[in-house]
Amino acid sequence: MGAWGWFAMSFTQLIIWALILAAAVLMLRTFRHDTDSRVAPDRGAVLSERAESLLAERFAMGEIDDEEYQRRLAALRSNARGPKGW
Repeated sequence: MGAWGWFAMSFTQLIIWALILAAAVLMLRTFRHDTDSRVAPDRGAVLSERAESLLAERFAMGEIDDEEYQRRLAALRSNARGPKGW
């Protein structure tokens, strides 16, 4: 076997090990993704919490009365998922 044969065999071996390593890393990332704590919160939930907070502030400052606060809070909570497409 000449020099090119040894080169081809070594190069092929490196590629095989690189593919095995890449597959192992991808599998680990896939399984760890489910328990990853860095997952961003649901956008609709964040907006809903912010809207409820603003509504509570308006109620606390006396801008709206109890009846209007309850009505708007019920409306916010019934549409917590946001408009279609979110």
